[in-house]
Amino acid sequence: MNLVLQGAALPTFLLERIVAATGARAVEPEPPQVVRLREARRTPAFDELAPLIEAEKLDWAFVPAGRQLSDFGLIAFDMDSTLITIECIDELADFAGKKPEVAAVTESAMRGEIDYRESLRRRLALLAGLDARVLARVYGERLLLSPGARELLAAAQGAGLRTAILSGGFTYFTERLRIELGFDFATSNELEIAGGKLTGRVVGDIVDATAKAHHLGRLRDELNLSREQVIAVGDGANDLLMMAEAGLSVAFHAKPATRAKAAVAINFGGLDALLNLFG
Repeated sequence: MNLVLQGAALPTFLLERIVAATGARAVEPEPPQVVRLREARRTPAFDELAPLIEAEKLDWAFVPAGRQLSDFGLIAFDMDSTLITIECIDELADFAGKKPEVAAVTESAMRGEIDYRESLRRRLALLAGLDARVLARVYGERLLLSPGARELLAAAQGAGLRTAILSGGFTYFTERLRIELGFDFATSNELEIAGGKLTGRVVGDIVDATAKAHHLGRLRDELNLSREQVIAVGDGANDLLMMAEAGLSVAFHAKPATRAKAAVAINFGGLDALLNLFG
């Protein structure tokens, strides 16, 4: 295995302790601010150093030597707070004057304290009667891609991977991102609109954690890929089932429970930090 450390400058004293703890055979600095330790082993001694590494705002990951991005065939992203920096439902709620109430439920759901279906119903009920034209304002004025999103997506597409957005968010946003960024697939919840206003409900079944995992498995099978050829990127409890369907699960600026179950956690860098894990 190789150990990749990236982010801020790595203090020499800490690097020396990491080399000793992992038994690494070689240390290879790679710009910008990436260090690859060849033939490193994860040991209890390394785990004791992990808090010190993270205190230096460094991301780290053990990855198989020689792994290439082109070894994969599909990469799937959650949307809210992963592919983009905002939670769209919270920003819609801001226009309704109810952002604190909705954001509190969003946070609780991301931590896994509330079932996603129930959390979505509660939040949408607070948006009933909101002018649907606000959707365009959120997309145009507040929606930003996460740092490194374009770079990671371009690299994945260039390496031949198919790309997907699997979201518990809303089709108004996922479809626009799919078209703008050239994603191959997108699925999410469709907001019900009547008389130009949100009804506080969605059309059809709710896309929850189980549905996201189902869609990832379906895409994987349709593309004749193995689990090991799939990357899934998410940030909350609602992404865990989807991430479990992938050979490489990536927690991006995620909640602790999500980080704990992911193969790789990016806590400080942008989405393009994932690219540094590959040879």
